[in-house]
Amino acid sequence: MAHQILADACTGCGACESECPNKAISHKGKLFKIDPKKCKDCEGDFDTPQCADICQTGACVPLEQAA
Repeated sequence: MAHQILADACTGCGACESECPNKAISHKGKLFKIDPKKCKDCEGDFDTPQCADICQTGACVPLEQAA
């Protein structure tokens, strides 16, 4: 499963982008997004997804939760 950044909740701080070990997070202007093909929930690198851990607003959520 991958993660997604909820645009309505994201403040555009950019903290998540540098935390991603797979370089799955990118931005265009102030909008951040996660490439689900690159996101592997930090499995093998960390115990928990780093984007979700660093996000102060809770904008980084599993794809199934975003639906």
